Amino acid sequence: MKKTFALIDLDCANCAAKMERAIAKIDGVNEVTVSFLAQKLVLDADDARFDKVLDEVIATIRKVEPDCRLKK
Repeated sequence: MKKTFALIDLDCANCAAKMERAIAKIDGVNEVTVSFLAQKLVLDADDARFDKVLDEVIATIRKVEPDCRLKK
């Protein structure tokens, strides 16, 4: 399943790159793109585990940049 989410308060391109690398390592993630300019995240993950993977993605975003939020 592939979904696009808005990112709120993503402050720098370096943080976006760190997020992308960290999220790509999560089990169940097929592909991820984090765009600083567009302030969005495109996530392709296993359909059966999508909600669990999304929870892990949100936790990862907070670790990299605590002020950044994912808008569902």
